[in-house]
Amino acid sequence: MTDVSTASSVSRRVLLSLGGLTLISAFAPPAAAAASPGAAKAPAAARPPSPMRPGEMRPGQVLGDSHPVGVTTPHETGLNRHRPQYYVHKGSHAIALTIDDGPHPRYTPQVLALLQRYGITATFCQIGDEIGRHPALVREVADQGHLIANHTWTHPDLVRETRTAVREEIVRTSEILERTTGRTPDLFRAPYGAWSSRVLAECRTQGLRPLDWSVDPRDWSRPGVSSIVRTILRTTRTGSIILEHDGGGDRSQTVAALRTVLPRLLDEGYHFVTP
Repeated sequence: MTDVSTASSVSRRVLLSLGGLTLISAFAPPAAAAASPGAAKAPAAARPPSPMRPGEMRPGQVLGDSHPVGVTTPHETGLNRHRPQYYVHKGSHAIALTIDDGPHPRYTPQVLALLQRYGITATFCQIGDEIGRHPALVREVADQGHLIANHTWTHPDLVRETRTAVREEIVRTSEILERTTGRTPDLFRAPYGAWSSRVLAECRTQGLRPLDWSVDPRDWSRPGVSSIVRTILRTTRTGSIILEHDGGGDRSQTVAALRTVLPRLLDEGYHFVTP
């Protein structure tokens, strides 16, 4: 009788132990994936959202669609003209630098000098109206081997524009870029990152790839040189497309930040490519 009782007690303890392990397994968080050097950063939702400018949209959000377009990651290959591009896909530690809202007679030459100093090729997203005012500067950007993307004629929020206005903003800018540089642009960046089905459809019609970004130091708001530097260094990962500005206002903070950021990123093993 004692043996039976003891065996029964042991059996109950085994079952309870197994049950406890099952419960622990059910509620334990999954093991974190091992991070590799230069691994892609999690989507923007992983960090607190920052205030947006009027008309600005989060990466992956497209107005006019029944559902948001998913954010691409550096591990996804292939580019298309149906969704904005947020990352480059050119190998480990490859990143891209984009410069918006120029050309500007004061700040664009300073940015060009820094890029030349460090042997970096960037993409300049230029506004048609400014191109018309500074054609020699546009040619200088192109002659130094940088890409020039269409960034509309007047930098409007295209989501609020009619189909005709969207087309005019894009077509006029492509035409003046071709007249000025002899090259037809292949890339288009929507002002404020504000994409819609209408804008993306026009990109396809005009043969333009929609280009967005994945690192935004908000330099346009002049948050301070240290803030711009800190954001770029903290959030840049393999595949990142960095947003900066050489036009649209006082960009002295941007230039000062680039003096620090560019050599630091190179020292960390990154190399710059174009989208």
